[in-house]
Amino acid sequence: MTKEKVLVGLSGGVDSSVSALLLKEQGYEVHGLFMKNWDDDDGSPYCSIKEDFMDAAFVADQIDIPLIQISFSQEYKEKVFSYFLSELEAGRTPNPDILCNKEIKFKEFYNYARSNDYHYIATGHYARTDNVSLFKGKDNSKDQSYFLHAIDKEVLEHTLFPLGELKKDKVRVIARENNLITSEKKDSTGICFIGERPFPEFVGNYLSGEEGEIVDDNDSVIGTHKGLVFYTLGQRQGLGIGGVKDAPDLPWYVANKDLESNKLICVQGNENPLLFSSELETKNTFLIEESLPKSFDGTAKVRYRQKDQECHVELSEGSMKLFFREPQRSVTPGQSVVIYEDEKCLGGGEIKSIN
Repeated sequence: MTKEKVLVGLSGGVDSSVSALLLKEQGYEVHGLFMKNWDDDDGSPYCSIKEDFMDAAFVADQIDIPLIQISFSQEYKEKVFSYFLSELEAGRTPNPDILCNKEIKFKEFYNYARSNDYHYIATGHYARTDNVSLFKGKDNSKDQSYFLHAIDKEVLEHTLFPLGELKKDKVRVIARENNLITSEKKDSTGICFIGERPFPEFVGNYLSGEEGEIVDDNDSVIGTHKGLVFYTLGQRQGLGIGGVKDAPDLPWYVANKDLESNKLICVQGNENPLLFSSELETKNTFLIEESLPKSFDGTAKVRYRQKDQECHVELSEGSMKLFFREPQRSVTPGQSVVIYEDEKCLGGGEIKSIN
């Protein structure tokens, strides 16, 4: 009987390494694929692409599977990075990792696999699927369903998440027991193409921000910003303004951006009412579960790692409105809100506006 072929996204990290190992132990014919999605900074100290590829190649050799290297850099620039820049210019804060999953890892990668006769693709994400629906990973602290909510249902039918039932510490144990070179490698953080460098430094290479006034909620000038594209709602660090006479130790937070007047509006204290909103509306909405009622109660996250928040959902063509039971802090246009029914991820959308 012919073994089912699986193409694993092998990134050079511990999660994808253990995923490949587990699938091979389960009897699949496993091949690895290293995706190169960004090539502008190969010589930069912030870029780890060469090191990651060497680690992926070493792991593939350790567990005796073939490794393919493919560049999706052009597709990434056209479908992810260009949108990232346009959203920043529009005053929003996009999440390119979600778009990368939708357009690259679970589209370009998937299309390549299917056209080369693989039965499944697999990644090291902490999520679960029954090949019909998407569910949270068993490790609540690592669950990545938030980033996967926009995957096409057809792709889910041919996707495996080997780590979905495992906790992160168990994954490390498996890697150590099998002497994988990635067993102690730190998890990557942040946006893939920015790396560890400061966000303004990177964005400044592509967008020019116009300086303007930082004002408080009474429109009094309290400082100068470097360009609205460099700031996000709820931001505390990097504002360049101290406290005030009556409350010198109370930090400032970004509450809003006024694009028309080029003003950055900041407030003091993380409990300021202007930092909170109870309603939002989405654009680019994607539902994994297609037979949902037009109006229902559920839970949602407006950022990764946030605890599920009770809300009421109203669906319309291409968008949805959410009404939260408790006001939510720093809900940010451009980011994604993802809705759930217990452990099942129903879908989500980009936050278009807040109230």
